[in-house]
Amino acid sequence: SLDAIALLNQSGFRVALATNQSGIARGLFDMATLNAIHDKMHRALALVGGRIDALFYCPHAADDHCDCRKPKTGMIEDIGRRFSVDLKEVYGIGDAYRDLQAFAGAGCKPILVKTGKGEETLAQAKNSDKQLPKNTLVFDDLAQAVQHIIAKDS
Repeated sequence: SLDAIALLNQSGFRVALATNQSGIARGLFDMATLNAIHDKMHRALALVGGRIDALFYCPHAADDHCDCRKPKTGMIEDIGRRFSVDLKEVYGIGDAYRDLQAFAGAGCKPILVKTGKGEETLAQAKNSDKQLPKNTLVFDDLAQAVQHIIAKDS
């Protein structure tokens, strides 16, 4: 994943991360711990020539009914405003159904990667009412998704 993000950066793409972090609201970890996790990620990316241009997180629990927690679109819309981009031109990559719902709901081009929770998400989509949003692309991993994005942009 680190190399794939670096490749996006080197190909002229900006990378933003939108993540639910309900562990904060549930008292499982504090902001210092979350910041340490993010710092570690930023350092690891820098070692391979990559970066995250913006990091958005929702610290709320599912029952807080906020507008930022995926599958709601608040964080994704904030990213669009931050970068002054039309979200219809933005790829949203995730491994969870709620990620794809947020991306599609905000107008992005949703991509499911099979890593992480992705295989489970794909299996649920085939065997339940949790169908993938229309036009969702599916790739084995982030590297494969990035190759597709770069090829489409060329």
